[in-house]
Amino acid sequence: MTGQGVEAEPRETSGAVTSSLLRYVRAQGGEDAVTEVLRRADVRHDVEELENPSRWWSYETRRRLYSAATEVLADPETLFKVGCAAVTNGLAPSLILVLRAVGSPRQVYRRVPQVMAKFTTTSTMEILDVEATSATIVYRAQPGHTHSRMDCKYARGLLTTVPTLFGLPPAQIEHSHCEPEGHPDCTYHLSWQQRSWLGRRRTDRSSKDLDVASLQGQLRALQSAAAELVSSDDLETVLPRIVARAGEAVLAPAHLLAVSAPAGGPPLVHSVGLAPEDAERLAAALLAGEDLDVPAVVVDVASTRHRHGRLAAIYPPGYGVVGAERSVLAAYADHTAAALDLLIALKDAKVDADRVGAALHLAHELATAVDVATVCDVVTDALPRMVGCTSASLMLWDSASRRLRTQAAAGLDPAGTRRLLGAAFDPDDVPELAGILTDGEPRILASHGNSPAVEGLLRDLRLADAVVMPLVADGGILGVATASWEAGESPALLGDVLARLRGVADQASTALQKARLLEAVRHQASHDALTGLPNRVLFLEQLEAALARTEAGEHVAVLFCDLDGFKEVNDTVGHAAGDELLQQVAERLRASVRPDDTVGRLSGDEFAVILPGVAGDDDAAALAGRLLGCFDEPFPLEAGDVRIGSSVGVAVHAGGDVVAEQLLRTADAAMYRDKNVRRARRASEHGRGGGHGVTGPRNRSRVSTTATPMHRLHD
Repeated sequence: MTGQGVEAEPRETSGAVTSSLLRYVRAQGGEDAVTEVLRRADVRHDVEELENPSRWWSYETRRRLYSAATEVLADPETLFKVGCAAVTNGLAPSLILVLRAVGSPRQVYRRVPQVMAKFTTTSTMEILDVEATSATIVYRAQPGHTHSRMDCKYARGLLTTVPTLFGLPPAQIEHSHCEPEGHPDCTYHLSWQQRSWLGRRRTDRSSKDLDVASLQGQLRALQSAAAELVSSDDLETVLPRIVARAGEAVLAPAHLLAVSAPAGGPPLVHSVGLAPEDAERLAAALLAGEDLDVPAVVVDVASTRHRHGRLAAIYPPGYGVVGAERSVLAAYADHTAAALDLLIALKDAKVDADRVGAALHLAHELATAVDVATVCDVVTDALPRMVGCTSASLMLWDSASRRLRTQAAAGLDPAGTRRLLGAAFDPDDVPELAGILTDGEPRILASHGNSPAVEGLLRDLRLADAVVMPLVADGGILGVATASWEAGESPALLGDVLARLRGVADQASTALQKARLLEAVRHQASHDALTGLPNRVLFLEQLEAALARTEAGEHVAVLFCDLDGFKEVNDTVGHAAGDELLQQVAERLRASVRPDDTVGRLSGDEFAVILPGVAGDDDAAALAGRLLGCFDEPFPLEAGDVRIGSSVGVAVHAGGDVVAEQLLRTADAAMYRDKNVRRARRASEHGRGGGHGVTGPRNRSRVSTTATPMHRLHD
């Protein structure tokens, strides 16, 4: 038994409260104001401790910090404003994601009594009534405590923020009874707007921004946790770190970790917020898989190699779990299992210093890898040192094409590397792969007795033996890691080689999941959600890169394309048809440009194209004409065929210093000149009895070209 972390101060106030308070003070008055708050509050703890959401503090410390902050900022409404700013200034990203997953403000308010345990153990909240857009909530101090006006103000501010989690304005709050004024409790009447009352797109955009920010924060926390957990080979150091990180993931008054001792003997237990006798009793129940008889979030600390033990976030009686907290805690448990796997592997491999160094290096590299390609390269480079094989590879399963494709290879000659990287394996043709996909177990491939496809590959690569280890996550196969040997070099494959290879595969699986999640976040931030094209930010970055690559005598052109009649489509057949039309326009534009050209959607019905390596003005105009050919045929929509035109402006740069924004603005201006000329021409034709609508014959758009040398763009 180890590490019964009973702290000197009672665990009555969550670090989420002190963190949001100090961050608000810093935003209003700077670091000097924070220092003065700590001085006046006579708090001996440093700022880093007070801003750690996993730490808990006494009610007395909270009261002194509240009073000092109100005095330093000279604002009696300081605590109300701190509560109002909590979503953007203190709440853990994991808690924001859990609360948003609940689904609506109404559902979150229903769970306020459970959420309260994440902020304090000295107060409770009771729901008297919850309707679609209103709620009545009672706030009470626990026996032995009395609320101050500042407690009431913070609670009111915090309650108003719930609708902002869903892109809505803050709730309105009426305070009919106040405990500090002699009433038995504080009673709050809240009301908020329905989502349908606001612009749906604005609400969705705000919610998406909050999702992306919270997801990025959660990814940073996971990445930091992974790096910290693998930074020590001492179990006594790692266990407290695991519990501290769990406290950041799921806010709760107590946390408990119980794992089996690697060398046998009594289990290893570490806890915070529990008395030693309670920790021992609950740890025994935890490891036995029994009910703890208290509200708790419990997850297994297990990998595909070992079931180490269990991790729990524990609440007082009467409270409960909020939403999907188990999945949040499970993400940290996965890192815990990987760290413990690594510690066990290191303990068993002390005799081989090179492999120990390789294991540490691999863990650190994977902790900081942010994309799938890097993860694959890091794992493949480490395998020969970790396993002692001649060559290695990492292959990923493509569920769309139902093929296994090689992503990285090491230890092969150039011809063998090209052969392996160009290979794709179909389970219908490779029974060994079909077996791995079915049972998730590794395969040992000898030089004979395999399927023709496998034997042919081993022969081409001049390999005699190989081990194929599946990368397993969430019950599915992400891919495989392979270790292979030339004739006469393979060791006893069923010994520690399999164990080391499985350990690397476990770490690779966790790193791949993290990298794919991060890549999805980056893609959402840089691409248009409707068409999948680069958005304005990414388009300008790629234009800057194209300009930087342009050498003397070379040209880069930008086409600025605006749809003619798009508003009429929206007005006549609806916005859904308009979205469908934009998607079809994007596909046609992509199909009409050259492989090295870049198409982006800047906003609304505005598209732009980067044309590197054009010969000059005439070449750019010809390419623009080909782009206009996209609009020759009608667009088949669900509501019927639609014909639209387009105005295109062209800007050509021919060397010198210019920024991407300048070139894009020049193309934009050329497009508007073209559009104005054609409007005037249409008006003239209409006066003579001409003219036609969106669904009539298409009016061929002309091209306006600005062919200006770079240095003249500054004139």
